[in-house]
Amino acid sequence: MDMARLSRNKQRIKRHMRIRRKVIGTPERPRLCVFKSLSHIYAQLIDDTPRGGSRTLVAASTLDPEIRDKIRSDNIEAARLVGALIAKRALALGIRKVVFDRGGYPYHGKVRALAEAAREGGLEF
Repeated sequence: MDMARLSRNKQRIKRHMRIRRKVIGTPERPRLCVFKSLSHIYAQLIDDTPRGGSRTLVAASTLDPEIRDKIRSDNIEAARLVGALIAKRALALGIRKVVFDRGGYPYHGKVRALAEAAREGGLEF
């Protein structure tokens, strides 16, 4: 099907599926997955192995109480806070290395801010 006929979200989902064919999370190196809604940004560390059952190891979002009360939830600063929070929670579990899954979004703006904050927080990818 022609990409021009698909909605923006369906185009993003197709890009995400293309990325997901290559990006796989393991217990030693989970996948840092990013999702953006109109109002919030979410990040998860996921173990995709069959025995792990694609389970979420750590999650953070702008809905977390540590972030929700500090700042508006739909801007780059909020994405930075989510990146720092996911890094802090991952390090508490002993996770340092991850693979980054941008979720089909361009590596720009909020996604980039989240990734850079996670790197500054101690995650390696």
